[in-house]
Formats: sequence, structure tokens, C-alpha cells
Amino acid sequence: MADTFKFRIDHHGSLVRPPELLAARAANSPDLREIEDAAIAEAVRKQRKLSLTVVTDGEFRRADLRSAVFDAVHGFRRAEDERWVAEGELKAYRSLVSEDVAAVAALTQIPAKATLPSPAYLAAQTYQPGGPWASARELGEALAQLVRDEIEAIIARGVRLIQLNNHGYAEHLSGASYGALSFEDAIAVDSIAVSVADKPFNVRIGLCPATSATGDVDVAAAERLFASVPVDRWILPYDTGAPAETELLRVVPAERDVCLGIVSPSTPELEDVDTVMTRLDVVGSIRDLEDVAISPSAGFSDVAGRNAIGVEDQWRKLTHVETFARMCWGNEL
Repeated sequence: MADTFKFRIDHHGSLVRPPELLAARAANSPDLREIEDAAIAEAVRKQRKLSLTVVTDGEFRRADLRSAVFDAVHGFRRAEDERWVAEGELKAYRSLVSEDVAAVAALTQIPAKATLPSPAYLAAQTYQPGGPWASARELGEALAQLVRDEIEAIIARGVRLIQLNNHGYAEHLSGASYGALSFEDAIAVDSIAVSVADKPFNVRIGLCPATSATGDVDVAAAERLFASVPVDRWILPYDTGAPAETELLRVVPAERDVCLGIVSPSTPELEDVDTVMTRLDVVGSIRDLEDVAISPSAGFSDVAGRNAIGVEDQWRKLTHVETFARMCWGNEL
């Protein structure tokens, strides 16, 4: 049995931004930081009230999930087509997320969670042939070192749950390619980032490779991915009942935890209780439920202002996740 250290009522990190926060950012308000602080404090209070096992700042300081790096590292620029490209030496000039997550931890006794884009995900998107990097792999390895340094800084601040996101793996797992980085190079790059020396025994590093799985799955590719990248937890979609979701779950090595996205963050309707519990029975037939956590299947707003559901529906969804957790594990969370 893997040592899960709980974190059973999880979520992907991003939450629906309050209107006043979006307005302040759009207006480049001088009070933006103060407005962010107030919005984060309120989001943490609501997460604590729901008895989640981890809390985040909702990624309220970011424009999208990649901004943790783009906003803190020299060497990127926005191209005319709005795409970010790597154009020079990468150098962090401030904390990517460690200071922000430490501030969240100071607001509550519930463990804070940090989220980061994976280096392979960024390299696949930002590599530009003819630029300063000889290959996407070379760029990815530089990003991996930067992300690993940040993971170590996060751990040093006492944070025990870290999630990396590389949604580009969804393409590889369906037999397609994604961006400028090959599947093998993506695995190698992300493996560098999560291979933290002297990682405390109670730290969990997770990786989300996809937020939906409704088509055919390249099982061999999934096996290679799950066995190769040395993370503690795989964060997988499990909210539609599609066979692909179960296929992915089956190939996660027994010694790794899984966090399953059992409710959709894209629809306001609450999932049928019997349907979800039946799916969790299937999970229990595949692996020990002690090694399982649950969450929504994606962030509620990975891009600021592009949420599919409203704030109140978001909280109802998280309450739904908490309810399922207590149905599975009682109060031993």
C-alpha cells in the first residue's frame, strides 16, 4: 500500500476569479495586490469551511496556469500571434509560486498546495526553431532545472503537496504529438524536474497528464509515461464513465497514488450520486482505495475569466467532492 498522506479531497488549484479581481487586473489598478489578497483570503476561508484536505490561492495572481513561469522568469516574450516564445537565457527574478503558497499556508492550518506548469509542457509550447536553444529538449532541460529549484523552494517552506500540469500528454496518450517536444523527450524533461534529492517522506508530487479521456488510449504510451516519470501521484480524469478513463487507471503502477477527477468543473449540474459511487466501486476493484484521492477533473478556471460555471456552482461541486469522500472513507480523511 502506498503511503498517501491523505490529501483525499483535492482540487486542481485554479478557482473562478471574482469580478472585482478581473476588473482590477484589466484596469491595471494600483490596488490590484490588495484586491488579490482579499480575494485569496476569502477563497481560503471558503475552502476551509468545506473541510477540503488542501487549499490553494485559486491561482488568483495568474492569468493562466503557465503564468507562474512567464511572470517570474526572464527569457520569454509574447509574439505577434500572442504565443509565448523562449528567446534567451532563462533566469528567475523572483519566486515562481513558493512565496505565494507560503502566504496561503499562513492563513490556515489545512495544508496548502502548490501548482506549476511542467517544464515539458512549456518547452513544447515555447520552443522556436532558429532561436537561442538548439532544440526543444535543450530548452526543456533548462526549464526542468528551474522548476526543480522552485519545487525545492516550495518544500523548504513546508508545503507538502505539489501538482505539475502537462496537458500535452493527452495528445501523446491518444497517439498524436504535441508541440515541439517528442513524447520521449517530454518524459525525460519532466523526470528531471520531479527528481528532487532528499525529498521529505511526507511530500507528494503529482502530475496531471490530461483533464479528459473520452477517445482511444494508447495503452503502451500510458504504461511508459506512468512508469517513467517518478512522481508520487497521477491526477487523472474519471468523470464521464468513458472506457478510456478506466484504461488509464489500470496502468498506473500499484506503488503510485492516484487522484481521480470524479466531477466535472464545466457543467453546473451535480453528478448523480449512485453513478459516481458505482464508478468508485470499479476503482476499488482495480486498486486499494487507501491509495486514491478524488477531485474535480480539471481546474475551475485555468485561464482567468474563462470559467465554464459560476462561483456558487463551483463551491457546490467541491461540496459534492467532499460528500463522496466521506461516503468512501467516513471521517478518516
